[in-house]
Amino acid sequence: MQAKAREVYVPPVLQDLRSGTAELHIALEKRLPFFSDSLDLRAFERLIRAYYGFYLPLEQALQDSQALPGDFDLTPRLKAATLRGDLQALGVSTAIPMCPQLPLIDSAAACLGVLYVLEGATLGGQILRREIAARLGLDAGNGAAFLDVYGAATGRRWRDFIEYLGSRPLTAAERAAVVAAAYSTFSCFERWLESQEVLL
Repeated sequence: MQAKAREVYVPPVLQDLRSGTAELHIALEKRLPFFSDSLDLRAFERLIRAYYGFYLPLEQALQDSQALPGDFDLTPRLKAATLRGDLQALGVSTAIPMCPQLPLIDSAAACLGVLYVLEGATLGGQILRREIAARLGLDAGNGAAFLDVYGAATGRRWRDFIEYLGSRPLTAAERAAVVAAAYSTFSCFERWLESQEVLL
């Protein structure tokens, strides 16, 4: 007799996020060069520069927004400093351009939408980490710490975030605002990476 599969509860806001951003998310993933034959050390450096140029102003905007939910601790989830450390390890010392066009962060719902994208990217970094270690010989100690920024806690941190997201009492309008902010974050990120000429 087959064991019945355990049903996993998916919060409505997560269902909305998945369906509302899937197309954009998949399209962007296909254009990221992490698995491309053309990715060498120089291309990886340019990619990390572009990531830093997006993450630093976006994390600053989240902190400055005054919209972050009071019970959400953003500090341990900030990643720009890790990216800066990677750039130093890679020997990048030139000025780095910053992304001027960021998603609008005007509510707690918008904060959650932005964070969904940033936290999801961190989860995805685990696959990229192995690829970059194998291909370029880079790890947390010599230029690829960003891809393993949470280390062994990555899965738990993602589950904690999803649990937090699902526990918030959101109206339909707030759920729509979460999705709109996540969509905008993906869109701004893709346009920025495109402008920095690091996409396939």
